[in-house]
Amino acid sequence: MIKLRSKRFCRSNSKLNGGGGSIGGGGGRGSVGVGEIKWELRPGGMLVQKRENEESVGEGMITVRVSTGLQLHDISIEPTSTFGELKMILALVTSLEPREQRLLFKGKEREDEDFLHMVGVREMDKVVLLEDPAIKERKLHALTRNQAIGNPCRTISV
Repeated sequence: MIKLRSKRFCRSNSKLNGGGGSIGGGGGRGSVGVGEIKWELRPGGMLVQKRENEESVGEGMITVRVSTGLQLHDISIEPTSTFGELKMILALVTSLEPREQRLLFKGKEREDEDFLHMVGVREMDKVVLLEDPAIKERKLHALTRNQAIGNPCRTISV
């Protein structure tokens, strides 16, 4: 097990005071604004220093443009979401089940467990949605089989 210890860093107030302060002054342990460093664990497993501002990278919403060939869909989603979660949203829009969908980003098919921000998806990036060819073929076979069962007395005259 690794123990991480926070270090306190001190800054000179000379830049904030217009350059009039002394270089060594104001940097003691009791300085205003100096605190413990907070850590956060990112989805990829990386331990990083937590940012102070409310909206850090990986938070908020991004818009992803999804192309189905004939249509474009603009989907708002959190960048820390997975491609599997994007498929679930697309299932509502396209009426394709998530297991019937294949998502491509930058020319590569992405797995359901891949995080959007980890593979580099940013605001208004394009993702291509394809229907899985194996499932498409199974649907076609089932449709032709059902049509053949529906008309058993059909004869072909020559």
